[in-house]
Amino acid sequence: MSDNPDEQEVSNDDLESSEVELTTPKSFNIEKIWTVVAKNRRVNKEWEDLMQRSPQSTIRCYQDLCTVPMTKKPRRVFPLRGRQYEGIWEYEVTSGDRVFYIPYEEEKKVFVFYAGKHIKPAPTP
Repeated sequence: MSDNPDEQEVSNDDLESSEVELTTPKSFNIEKIWTVVAKNRRVNKEWEDLMQRSPQSTIRCYQDLCTVPMTKKPRRVFPLRGRQYEGIWEYEVTSGDRVFYIPYEEEKKVFVFYAGKHIKPAPTP
């Protein structure tokens, strides 16, 4: 373990496995049909950073996640292909930012496990 407190903090956040409710954008006024949670505080922090960079786009994303997370939008919202990505959806928030999530239809719950810069290959939970 490092003596650097910043490295210890990052390490602890990475190990955290308990879900937290995804931060709601400030001007969001629509009734939620689905509960949206982040994998942990680190993912929620990444979402908050994304909200700072692209407030309008994240409002639209959050609205879709809360109401219609399983509705495809060409080149914007879609399920990933491939066995390793079964059940995982990608949301293009901006041309360079993505949210990866798993919708649980029976529970009406969206599990966000990545929010941030577009990376390849796509992450998995």
